[in-house]
Amino acid sequence: MDTKLPPYATFGQRVWFYGFRVLCGLIFFFLIAPIIIIIPLSFNAEDFFTFTPGMLALDPEAYSLHHYQDFFGEDGYPWLGLLIGIVVGAVLTVILKLVKGSLNLFPILIGAIFGLVIGKLTGLEGEEWMTPLRNSLMIAPVATILSVGFGTLAAIGLSQTHVPFKGAIMAILISPMIVPLIISAAGMYFFYSRIGLQGTYWGVVLAHAALGIPFVIITVTATLVGFDRSLTRAAANLGANPVTTFFRIQMPLILPGVISGGLFAFITSFDEVVVVIFVGSAGQQTLPWQMFTGLREQISPVILAAATILVAISIILLATVEMLRRRSERLRGIAPH
Repeated sequence: MDTKLPPYATFGQRVWFYGFRVLCGLIFFFLIAPIIIIIPLSFNAEDFFTFTPGMLALDPEAYSLHHYQDFFGEDGYPWLGLLIGIVVGAVLTVILKLVKGSLNLFPILIGAIFGLVIGKLTGLEGEEWMTPLRNSLMIAPVATILSVGFGTLAAIGLSQTHVPFKGAIMAILISPMIVPLIISAAGMYFFYSRIGLQGTYWGVVLAHAALGIPFVIITVTATLVGFDRSLTRAAANLGANPVTTFFRIQMPLILPGVISGGLFAFITSFDEVVVVIFVGSAGQQTLPWQMFTGLREQISPVILAAATILVAISIILLATVEMLRRRSERLRGIAPH
């Protein structure tokens, strides 16, 4: 699409040039406004879901963090967890320095973040928001690991030329993305009730893994399109067994696609609410479930703070996916765009 209007453009071409951009801007605003509007409202000092006159006048006293304070509560051991995380990260940094000879402060940063989160989510009993957040953080990573494992193996298998009925098998595997979620949830409820998984932690994990597998299959399959299979044949000729060939030749090249699919699976599990209502019980109440319950039973602005945190997490994960996509294209010799 041309970005500049040529000087010899006719009146109709000028109308189309500017009208098309205005239309695109309106569509973009329509899509992004419901997400952006909750961010300033989450800092409202009053217990309202609307902008107060003070907020519109940009009065600092009209803004507050007390909804976030209500969300995080006062229980848990965040500072103890932060201290332990920093100490563990420092020990790993020293070990890496002795082994590799270079100083890397990344383990201290990661240890501090994980220590702070784990410390905050430890020792919570009956916290309105932290307990659901802890459940989400216990369910989503395990569901993501299962999705990545099964989805990657399925994508590699379907990429082989001798596999029959690949189209039909692929359609079945990605069907959870196509079938309405309420139908999948109802089916899982009746099936899990028969085998004793309904209302259990592993029932929710397996249900979320089933929803995340299609994302892994699609991203890994896209990565395998440009994979040079002569590399695996060369490794086999040099004496490498299939397991060594997979982990040392194939996996490093498809790793960006695997991680991208894992991030999509994590987002799917972390934001999902319909299936967990059917399959889970009160003990597996996740953060989206708590938000849904809060909107239905008690209108609290704390929901806006929780939504803002979820938006921030989603933006960070999507930015990571984009970085991995560009890296994958560079590894395959494709110019990033």
